[in-house]
Amino acid sequence: MHIFLAIGTLALLVVVHEMGHFLAARLQGIYANRFSVGFGPILLKYQGSQTEYALRAFPLGGFVGFPDDDPDSPIPPDDPNLLRNRPLFDRAIVISAGVIANLIFAYTIFVLQFAWMGVPNGFQYEPGVLVPQVMSHSSPAGQAGIQAGDVIVAINGEELAATEDSRNRLVEFISQSPETPLQLVIDRQDQFLAVTVTPDRIEGNVGRIGVALLPNGKLTYRRPEGPLEIFTLSSQQFQGLVNQTLTGFMRLISNFGETAPQLAGPVKIVAWGANIAQNDTNGLLAFAALISINLAVINILPLPALDGGQLFFLLIEGALGKPLPARLQENVMQTGLVLLLGLGIFLIIRDTVQLPILQRFFEQQFFQQ
Repeated sequence: MHIFLAIGTLALLVVVHEMGHFLAARLQGIYANRFSVGFGPILLKYQGSQTEYALRAFPLGGFVGFPDDDPDSPIPPDDPNLLRNRPLFDRAIVISAGVIANLIFAYTIFVLQFAWMGVPNGFQYEPGVLVPQVMSHSSPAGQAGIQAGDVIVAINGEELAATEDSRNRLVEFISQSPETPLQLVIDRQDQFLAVTVTPDRIEGNVGRIGVALLPNGKLTYRRPEGPLEIFTLSSQQFQGLVNQTLTGFMRLISNFGETAPQLAGPVKIVAWGANIAQNDTNGLLAFAALISINLAVINILPLPALDGGQLFFLLIEGALGKPLPARLQENVMQTGLVLLLGLGIFLIIRDTVQLPILQRFFEQQFFQQ
């Protein structure tokens, strides 16, 4: 159920992105003959007066089709309502509208959160430290049987109290104990389990067990003082998340060799979303806002086959006073599409193989003695 919620969330973000392109075209009177959610074989379709609406087999994607390059289109090639025949600014609006739609959607989520849930008013701590994510089944935590959603309530006999310092105390214990067995007591859905985990030794003689750690407890909320506070806080949250996302991408580009393994594909994103939905349904809204902003940032990058790549061609056209040769644009876009598809397939395979359920299967089949 939680996996379907995560997949549905990603599919919704794709619909929002493509709807931005579609509405930007139709509201300007530009022809758009296809609106598809997903890729691959068509499962359901509806033929409207101008547009074919389709739901395809693989929902993590989508596209808006234009009749400009359709050899079977009955529309004359010099029709002013074809996208390619429109002025530069009109085309730029259509191309950038998907990114704008994702950003507006993310901001709207923050507005709804503050209006519906209220304004955060402090954190109510509970005993222990929450494990929201185990990085992999092969990590020390994964091998010890620690799972996402567990609460570590004691380490080496020392209880982790309901305070802000408990997380820091646990991190200190782990980081100072490389290759030293640690005795943990875990609360898993009100059942207490004793586990032993041995931190790996990483650079700097520091111990790591391969988990994310958060204070255990929950936020408390108060009613917003009015619409002004809701929109002000939403703007601050939105701006902060955009800045963090941009900083993350800059770090990825500048230190690609170190950060490339952190790239996440659709499978890992769905796994994260499912984990969030399982532990905190309200957190799924924040997850949707984060992914929507990431989609916007990714698509605005000046890379072939992305919206940013098409906008880059428009900038060149504006500077030269004429478009680049259609053959050149087509070759660049096709090359970029092949590279992006290759990267996507690689990430899907890598992230699928790293799923805990498959790692356990492989270990049972090939590593049992």
